[in-house]
Amino acid sequence: MDGSEQSEVERGVLTASAGSWSVAVLRAEVIGELASHEHAGADRVNEAASALGLSRRYVYELLRRWRSGAGVASDLLPGRPGAPAGGRRLPGAVEDVVGEAIRTHYLSRQRRSVAAVYREVARLCRLGGLRVPSRGSLVRRIGQIDPVKQVGRREGADAVRARQSAGGAVPPVRHVLDQVQIDHTPVDVIVVDERRRLPIGRPYVTVGIDVFSRSIVGLVVTLEAPSALSAGLCLSSMVTDKRGWLEQLGVAASWPMSGKPVELYLDNAAEFHSDALRRGCEQHGIRLRYRPPGQPHYGGIVERVIGTMMKTVHELPGTTFSNPQERGGYDSEKTAALTLRELERWLVLAIASYHGSIHGGIGRTPAGRWNAGLAEAEPVVVVNPAAFLIDFLPVIRRTLTRSGFTIDHVQYFSDALKPWIARREQLGRFVIRRDPRDISRVWVLDPEGTEYLAVPYRRLSHPPVSVWEQKAAVAALRAEGRAEVDEDALFRQIELMRDVVTAAARTTKRARRDTERRAVTPSKPAPADAVLTPPEERDSGAGSPAGVVPFAEIEEW
Repeated sequence: MDGSEQSEVERGVLTASAGSWSVAVLRAEVIGELASHEHAGADRVNEAASALGLSRRYVYELLRRWRSGAGVASDLLPGRPGAPAGGRRLPGAVEDVVGEAIRTHYLSRQRRSVAAVYREVARLCRLGGLRVPSRGSLVRRIGQIDPVKQVGRREGADAVRARQSAGGAVPPVRHVLDQVQIDHTPVDVIVVDERRRLPIGRPYVTVGIDVFSRSIVGLVVTLEAPSALSAGLCLSSMVTDKRGWLEQLGVAASWPMSGKPVELYLDNAAEFHSDALRRGCEQHGIRLRYRPPGQPHYGGIVERVIGTMMKTVHELPGTTFSNPQERGGYDSEKTAALTLRELERWLVLAIASYHGSIHGGIGRTPAGRWNAGLAEAEPVVVVNPAAFLIDFLPVIRRTLTRSGFTIDHVQYFSDALKPWIARREQLGRFVIRRDPRDISRVWVLDPEGTEYLAVPYRRLSHPPVSVWEQKAAVAALRAEGRAEVDEDALFRQIELMRDVVTAAARTTKRARRDTERRAVTPSKPAPADAVLTPPEERDSGAGSPAGVVPFAEIEEW
């Protein structure tokens, strides 16, 4: 591959079988904790060997791989280079059979015995021509299941309560980033477009809050409705140094709260259950937990912070307040004054002020609590946000042709694809990731499953567009009676729609909103040989920014 092409390593997030991936995630939990100690010690190694059902020698090998690798789950996938013979692992196909039998037969209300489940495993392996694993392999994997999950699936919710914390309280969090809660909400203010300062509607905000310090660690403001991408963008905001982003915003504020969370605590919205979010979190060692249905107080921390933010937003011009009764005769659209970017700047300044205010629930400022927590453990900060985000982008699978890939009537090609085109009949479908905000390039996983290659439009003269523009153009062409949609017609339709939106923007709020959504898309396609670098680091000022009204109420929980 040409060294000038932009690429990112793929370490097995998508290519590993379900069984092998489950083994790697479990190993990462045990070995990651072991690696946190400067000296592992014989006792800790023995405990890890017992937990994983492995020899002490193999535990030391896994520890070496973890420390010499990237410190992510895929470093410990079964069969990775350097794994010694004799470890208690199963072939990927057998691992899948065992995992499926546990899910469908053991973790069910029938409460089948281990012996019955093992007979099913043996039957399925023989039918598939696979080697039958030992009964001990099944017992070890059952022993690794979370007790609460096991009891809940086999005995029901009532039986689970005995294994949960008393009084329905959220289990205690003792360290910075032990748990981060994420949630979305429409913002109670109408924003205006950049060109004519006319109203375009209410945006959405996605917020991540560190439960230990009550610090806000992630923020995304968008005109798009909440989605799996919103969650990924919030995570990317959370785990990276914010100084480069604050400089781009033109905000002179201190926001040092960054790092990779141990656990995300989420509600049961569909966007929080996507495969991309699940595997991306598993890859980076981030646990996912969900609120118990019907018990909203479990997510009260992030909801109260969002509620406090919205009360502060009510002081801005163009606020919609919380309800029509509270709004009264106030004309929100007529008084709207802030653009989306200006609102984002204002929220950043308000968050900086919040971090310096005494919090009633913890008796000190969130910034002070965060700094005190750093004395016990330094958070892990991701230095390459673009590479991190790729693990959370939606996945598409396509077959390679002589002209490259075709996705939703758009062709993608790069010279780096030529060696694969020559043997495309043997390669099957490729794994491709695409950012819905800008489809001018996609990320293609190489046949060996080792890295992602950035592949641009085949015709670089096409402008960058978003998925929502592409879908709207296809729908318009179908409405004209076209049975087939070709690429040239698609982009002509997009240009026509953009012209209509621009002409209508003076009078139509929906059109102005679409114009602002389009503004998020770059004006030029990103070059295939672009170099991804972490934000430049420099000192930033501290203290509460001038001219920002502090949160009047600090949420308590």
